[in-house]
Amino acid sequence: MSGRLPVEPIFDQTPHLFDDGPPDPVVYDASARALRQRTVNFAAKRYADMMFVGGLDRATADRHFRPRAALVPGGLSGRPAGLNVQDALTLAVRDGRFAVHTDAADRRATVTWTDSGFGDPITGQAIARAGYGGIVLGQQTAPRFEPRRLSRDTSAAAKPWPVGGAVEPLASVPSAMTAALDAFMASSSGVYGVVIGTPDRVLVERYSAFGTPDRATPSWSMTKAITCTLVGRMIHEGWFHSIHDPAPAPLWRDPRDIHRLITLDHLVRMRAGIGFPVRHGDGSVTLGFENSAVYQDGVDAFDMAQRMIVATLPGSVFRYVNSGMNVLGAVIRSQIEKRGLPYHRTVYEMLADRLGMSSYQHSADIAGNFIGSGAGFATARDYAKLGVLYVNDGVWNGERLLPPGWVDYATTSTHTGTSYAACFRTNIDHRFPSLPVETAWAAGASDNRVFILRRHRLSVAVTNETDHPMDLAALDRMIAIAIDSFA
Repeated sequence: MSGRLPVEPIFDQTPHLFDDGPPDPVVYDASARALRQRTVNFAAKRYADMMFVGGLDRATADRHFRPRAALVPGGLSGRPAGLNVQDALTLAVRDGRFAVHTDAADRRATVTWTDSGFGDPITGQAIARAGYGGIVLGQQTAPRFEPRRLSRDTSAAAKPWPVGGAVEPLASVPSAMTAALDAFMASSSGVYGVVIGTPDRVLVERYSAFGTPDRATPSWSMTKAITCTLVGRMIHEGWFHSIHDPAPAPLWRDPRDIHRLITLDHLVRMRAGIGFPVRHGDGSVTLGFENSAVYQDGVDAFDMAQRMIVATLPGSVFRYVNSGMNVLGAVIRSQIEKRGLPYHRTVYEMLADRLGMSSYQHSADIAGNFIGSGAGFATARDYAKLGVLYVNDGVWNGERLLPPGWVDYATTSTHTGTSYAACFRTNIDHRFPSLPVETAWAAGASDNRVFILRRHRLSVAVTNETDHPMDLAALDRMIAIAIDSFA
């Protein structure tokens, strides 16, 4: 017994294998001032996105903008009773205490909310840089990285769509199709454009007065489908063995940590169970699941996502959040950089540039991470190319880009109680009653969608302005008529 170390009766004395063990958790500040700060940050991003990424003029951006207050993150089944600052925001806008300043030369938007209860005005900023979308700075004046100019592969631009960008419209479109397009556009005032195509050509497209074939438009969570497809590309290239591998997030390296139970599949299917404590202004704490903070906080989105706590058993509960997709973003960045490749350029080269999506760009966060959960931009024509890749079972221009069986996996819902698949929505709940039950789509806020109709060999992209209502019944009828007209 004389040479043995004493056994600690309370603490495990095993040395930490990686750094300091599991990461410290993030805590969400839900105080009144913090919610106001997020509100001005998001408004600044919206203006930077609309004007300096999408190319709208200030007058059009003003017409499109809808003041939206930051909300307290909700629990598993709903939003908890918490502070709501929407009424205060509405009054501030009415009284001229919510001001937007845009600087075209610097591609910068600054939003200020003056509220007598908070002393100095609350100010948030965002900038746009080519290839990096709209970057939320918040209270900072500059990002923490240098947005260097990115060289994109545009060698196929002159080739016919979908490989390139050359579109030759059909000589004639069936009258029923034209009427359905007319009805949809008339009842959906926020629509930028609609593109309906096959793997061979664009069949029909239509744009609003503020939409054009070359205008990159916001897609929000359609970006999740891009991120998921990047994971599929990495599996096909042998970077991962399987979608069911444990997620190799850089901060999840301690084998004793419950985060190690989370797989790539859990992340893409929104079943990772990650959330965070929400500290309210009165000092109380609730459990919340992040859904918008990544677009409202000028922070490192990948670091924040990895510092979420595991609130439910991984794989057991579906809860739509953005955090899991930004853990995937961290995984993607780590896998690229460990191979000595340039991160930003490689993200584009692996997918968007392979599909000739030359208009596509991710939005970066303040640390230079490409946000994995949303805020990507592309033209409707380029988004329809993503649909074509899935219609073609992951084969592009004769080359397989995704693993065999990936399209079935990504577009099939497997969790009871939700139509969500792996970053795609499905029609098992007959959300679009006129469309086949096997229809799937990439979905983004404000009803941005890319529909995948594999049996009918059709891809349909519809792009819409943020916070503007869309007539989904008219959209349903329009796509059903497209099936009848072209399939």
